[in-house]
Amino acid sequence: MWRHLMDDSFSAKSGVWKDGHMSDIESLQGRITAALDRIGAGVAELSKAAPVPETTDADDVDALKAQLDEERTANSQLEERVRVLKDRQDGNIAKLETRVEKQAAALANLDGELHRMRTSNADLRELNAQLRSAAADGASAPELINRATIAEVEALSAQRSADVAEMDAIISELKPLIEEA
Repeated sequence: MWRHLMDDSFSAKSGVWKDGHMSDIESLQGRITAALDRIGAGVAELSKAAPVPETTDADDVDALKAQLDEERTANSQLEERVRVLKDRQDGNIAKLETRVEKQAAALANLDGELHRMRTSNADLRELNAQLRSAAADGASAPELINRATIAEVEALSAQRSADVAEMDAIISELKPLIEEA
């Protein structure tokens, strides 16, 4: 198909196009050259208008990555400190809860012993009042004397138990302080 065009429009001997086609090519070549010159001039203008920054985006990215790594390291150190403080606080809270439980048990024991002692002392006072009344009447009542002696022994026993419970409470308070020192 192109052969007949070439045969008719191109002279192989002279290398010239018939019918002015050569002038079209030269004109197109001139236009292309002019366009390339304009493009080159535009690129030159752009490079003059936008100076190259001293630091490139890669430098900025590297600096930001370094700062991010530093912040992550600081954050991880702070998280570790918080974890250590939390563990220490949890340990202190557990110790305090144990101490409170022991003190509550000691106080309950002391309260029971004090109640027993009060009851025993009330019985002893009542029996002593009965003995005074019998002595004032001039009668001796051996059963009242026995009951009074038993009540007195019970009061002394209750007093001793209350003293022991109080000592246990004091010791339970002092023991953690001695262990900490």
